[in-house]
Amino acid sequence: MRVANDRLIVAIAGDSGAVYGVRALEALKRVGTVEIHLIVSRSATKALSAETGFTPAKLARLADVVHDAAERGPPPFAAGFETRGLLVAPCSAETLRMIADEDNTSLVAKAAEFCLKEQRRVALLVPETPLDLATIQLMAKATRLGAVIVPPVPAFYHRPKTLDDIVDQTVGRALDLFDVEAGLVRRWTEDDRPAP
Repeated sequence: MRVANDRLIVAIAGDSGAVYGVRALEALKRVGTVEIHLIVSRSATKALSAETGFTPAKLARLADVVHDAAERGPPPFAAGFETRGLLVAPCSAETLRMIADEDNTSLVAKAAEFCLKEQRRVALLVPETPLDLATIQLMAKATRLGAVIVPPVPAFYHRPKTLDDIVDQTVGRALDLFDVEAGLVRRWTEDDRPAP
C-alpha cells in the first residue's frame, strides 16, 4: 500500500543513456508503492526517442506527476514535500556541473538542491567516459554536497546474457540506494565465486 508522502523524483537529463531512466520508471511502476515524480530535460527528450522509441507522452504514463523542465516559476519541491530523494538517470556532465556548482537554473538542479538541503538521497548516474579532471572534480564536489555518484558500470558476476540484464542490474543497484526493492538485482552469493 502506498503511503501518501512516499515519493521519488526521477530525472532523465542526458544526451545518451535514457534507457536507465526508462527502466527505473518501469521498475517503480511495477513496484507500485512509490509516487513517481518525473522531470525530463530538453536534451534528454531527443535521446529518449532515438535510443528507446519512447515519446514524452508514452513516458509520462509511467509517472504519477510530470514536471515541466522548462518551468520558470517557483519549484514544486519545497518545505512539506516529502520524498525519498532524487535519481538522475542518466545525468549529463552539464547537469552534474549545475548540481555541483549549486547553479539552480534547471528544475533538475533545483530538485537536487531541495533534496540535499532536506538530507534526502541524490543519486547521479553519470555515464561519462573517459573522465577528464574537470568531471572528476565536479563528481568530488557533488559528493561533498551529499550526492552519490553511480556510474553505470556493468557487473558481470551475475553472468548477464542480454543488454537488458546489464541495464537492470545498474538500475536495481541505484534503486537500492532509495530502499526500493525492484527485483532487478541478482545478489552476490557464495555460489558466484569461480571454481578453483
